[in-house]
Amino acid sequence: MNDSINIALLQILPAGSLAQNMEKGVRCCKEAKAQGADIALFPEMWSSGYTIPHDPEKLDALAVPADGEFVTRFAALSAELDMAIGITFLEKSGAGPKNSICLFDRRGQLAYKYSKVHICDFGEPNDESVLCAGDGFPVAALDTAKGVIKVGSMICYDREFPESARILMLKGAELLLVPNACPMEINRLSLLRGRAYEDRLAIATCNYPAPHPDCNGHSTLFDGVAFLPGRGGVRDTCALEAGEAEGIFLARLDIALLREYRRREVQNLHNRRPELYGILAER
Repeated sequence: MNDSINIALLQILPAGSLAQNMEKGVRCCKEAKAQGADIALFPEMWSSGYTIPHDPEKLDALAVPADGEFVTRFAALSAELDMAIGITFLEKSGAGPKNSICLFDRRGQLAYKYSKVHICDFGEPNDESVLCAGDGFPVAALDTAKGVIKVGSMICYDREFPESARILMLKGAELLLVPNACPMEINRLSLLRGRAYEDRLAIATCNYPAPHPDCNGHSTLFDGVAFLPGRGGVRDTCALEAGEAEGIFLARLDIALLREYRRREVQNLHNRRPELYGILAER
């Protein structure tokens, strides 16, 4: 693999309808490729602009199948652009609607489909209580134009559970792609920094810009590399933090640096005590 990979964080506003969101998404992916992107990532549930009606008929009308026109358009676009794409959508499924991402490699092949495991069920009018939860954390070897990298996903609220990132790391993930739709303030940003630090992996998060409801941009890449040999002190793991405005933000991830760091800093794996962690799996 080349030394670095470019991740385009598509911090963009919804266009108003499924067809318009598809059109705008395609246009932004093409712009990201022109900027040199190897992976393009959308904010959470791009197909509907993170709109979740609680009326069953309206919810069903907004949901799209994973093998439907909206999603497969981005599979074809991945192959057309020679660029991996993480497209997010309100998924129509037999079990009920889900909050999902499909990650396509540069040849348009599905690397994985992930559905949000931790549902935002807060007893509020527009929360995710009408959605079904995912049932696992897949990791895939993603083929990009720069080579293969092991990738997994969390979606928004998933990042507030340390188990999500830890499971993905233990499965071999080097990079987590995190679609998001909420205010990214100091505590949530610090949480992402912490997840990258404790699991020695990179975390790329794509949020909606202001003035999208309850969102404020600040899409980020934390590369997880906290120390460099021969240099005193610590290193800032924040490789990119966008502002609040709409835009396509290109984050460069130094894969060679991350892999060398992971080979060198293995203490938190060697010193784990899993025999004492049973309570984590209890209700």
